[in-house]
Amino acid sequence: MMKPKLLAQFSSCTGVAGALFVGYCIYFDKKRRNDPDFKKRLREKRRKGRKGASSSANVKWPDLKDQEAVQKFFLSQVQLGEELLSMGEVESGVAHLSRAVAVCGQPQQLLQVLQQTLPPQAFQMLLAQLPAVGKSIMEAAGDSSEGPKITEDDLE
Repeated sequence: MMKPKLLAQFSSCTGVAGALFVGYCIYFDKKRRNDPDFKKRLREKRRKGRKGASSSANVKWPDLKDQEAVQKFFLSQVQLGEELLSMGEVESGVAHLSRAVAVCGQPQQLLQVLQQTLPPQAFQMLLAQLPAVGKSIMEAAGDSSEGPKITEDDLE
């Protein structure tokens, strides 16, 4: 059993150590926030995060004629979407799920399943993203499958 004097010394040392730690944290937080480049770096980091998550233009779409590649892409997008949703990153998760719906062979059935499993807000976000994702996949398919484009000057 500890003696009362030893217990008092231990308690006071613990209290002083805790106070020093809190002071240390406050000091470095203030130093970090007063750094002139901190806000600039924070804004750039947030912009990159938004662009990376919401942009479907930089997605490497599979060749829609290759069924195996489409299936692999579909499964990876569904898996990523589910993981992100479970971590609380709803926007990123919905973006991946919308890509999966875009390449799905039976999108109506997948949408019915997603409607039953996703929260209503997430499902509405998914529905809102589908036109943009559809446009993105059509542009990607058009760029890779059309070959040389014919212009009006070629027709004369």
